[in-house]
Amino acid sequence: MEKTKNDKQLVRSLSAINVWSLAFGCVIGWSAYVMPGTVFLPNAGPLGTLIAMEIGTLVMLIISYNYSYMIKKFPLTGGEFIYAKMAFGNHHGFLCAWFLSLSYLCVIPLNATALNLIMRAVLGDTFMFGFHYTVAGYHVYFGEMLLAIGSLLFFMFLTSGGVHITGKLQTFLVMVLLGGIIIVLFGAIASPSAQAVNLHPMFHPKTATFSKGALAQILAVAVTAPQSFVGFDTVPQLMEESKFSSDRVKVVMDTSIICGGFVYIALTLLACSAVPYVYSNSWPAYIADLPNQDGQAGIATLNAARIVLGNFGLATITASVIAAMLTGIIGFYTATSRLLYSMSRDGMIPSWFNKLNSKGVPVHAGLFCTAVSGITCLFGRAVMGWVFDMASLGAAIGFAYTSISACKYASSEKRPDIMIFGGLGFVLSLGMALLLLVPIPNLNVSLGNESYILLIVWIILGAIFYQMRKKKGGDANK
Repeated sequence: MEKTKNDKQLVRSLSAINVWSLAFGCVIGWSAYVMPGTVFLPNAGPLGTLIAMEIGTLVMLIISYNYSYMIKKFPLTGGEFIYAKMAFGNHHGFLCAWFLSLSYLCVIPLNATALNLIMRAVLGDTFMFGFHYTVAGYHVYFGEMLLAIGSLLFFMFLTSGGVHITGKLQTFLVMVLLGGIIIVLFGAIASPSAQAVNLHPMFHPKTATFSKGALAQILAVAVTAPQSFVGFDTVPQLMEESKFSSDRVKVVMDTSIICGGFVYIALTLLACSAVPYVYSNSWPAYIADLPNQDGQAGIATLNAARIVLGNFGLATITASVIAAMLTGIIGFYTATSRLLYSMSRDGMIPSWFNKLNSKGVPVHAGLFCTAVSGITCLFGRAVMGWVFDMASLGAAIGFAYTSISACKYASSEKRPDIMIFGGLGFVLSLGMALLLLVPIPNLNVSLGNESYILLIVWIILGAIFYQMRKKKGGDANK
C-alpha cells in the first residue's frame, strides 16, 4: 500500500451497532417502500415475493460469508478494492473500485431526490415553487432542488465533525425507521381493515397481458437482489474506523441482510393486505390502477398504513420513509468517501482525495460525493431510474470480485468451505450481472437503453482516467 503524505489517520470510534446501522440503513431506503407496489406485487404477487426474497436473502448470506473471510484477512478501508487488488493486481483493483464507486455514488442522489417524492405524496405542492424545467417528462422545481441539494450539504457538514457523529446519527435514524414499520405492522395485525384473505391470489393472476408462470414470477423478483440488498457490503469500508473485533463482522452483515429481507417481505404483505374498499379487496386490481393514483394513494405501503391506522399510521410510516432516505444518504456517502480515500491512498486516483480533516474524515472525497450527487439531482427524478440500474450492476461486480478473491486465497490455505462459498458466490454474482446486461424475454430486469448509454460513458471515463494515471507513473501502472 502506498504511503500517503497525510499525517492524519482515520479514527476508530464506530461500535458494532453503529456499523450495523450504517449497513442496514443502506439496505433499506426509499425503494423498500415503493417496490412492493411497483415491482414485487406486479411481478410475483405476495407468495412469489416471499419466496423470491428468501432466495435473495440466502444468496446474500452466501456472499456475506466470503466478505467476512476477506475482511479478517484485510481489515482495511477500501474493502472490495483491496481484495481485488491483492488477489489479482492493480488492474482488477481499479476495475472493481470504479464500478463499485458508481454503485455507491448512484444511490446518494437517488435517496436525496426521493425526499421530493415523499413531500409530493404527503404535502402536495409545498416544495413545487420557483422556476422549473422538464427532463424526460419529469418536472424539476427550484424548491425541490433546494430540498434535495440542501439535504446533501447538511449531512456533508454534519458528518465532517467525525465518524462518531455519523454512527450515532445513523443509529438513531435506523431506530426511527424500524419503529415506524413495527408500529404499522402491529396496527395491521390488530385492524379489521387488513385481512389475510386479501393476500389472494398468492401469485399474479394470468391475464391477456400477463402470462408468467409461478417460477418465472419468482425469478423476476429474485434477480432484483443486488438492487434490494446493496448496502450490507459497505461494512468493509468502515473497518479502519471500527473499534470492535473483525470476528463480529459476519454477525453484523448477516443480521443486516436478514432484517432487510424481513422488511421487504413485511412491507409487501402490508401493501396487499390493506386494499382500498373500492377495489373489492382485490390487490391485483389495486396494483394495476396504482400508476393512475396521485399523492400517498399512489404509494401502496403509505396507503396501507393510512387504512389500518388512519392519519397516525400515515404520519408514522412517513417518518419511517424519511428516516430510510436519510440513512441511505448518510450510509452511502460515508462508504463512497471511504472507498475514494482508499483508492487515493493506494495511488489509483489523485492524492487530493485522501485529505483528512482534524476529525479524521476524508473531507475532499466527501466534497466530491456531494458535488456529483448535487449535479445529478439537477436532472430530476426520471434520470434516477437509469442510474439505479447501474448501481445494481456495480454491486454485482463488487460481490463477484470479493467471492473469487476469497476462493483464490482459500485454495492456497486449503479451506474447502471458503472455496465452495467463494465459487458459488462468484457464479451467483456473475449471473446477476449477466441478467442486468443481457435482455431476457418476460423478465424485464436488464438495463434500459438510457442506462446502457450512461454505463458506456462511465466505462470510457474510467479507461481515460486509468490511462492518465499510468502515464503519470502512478501506482496504477504496476
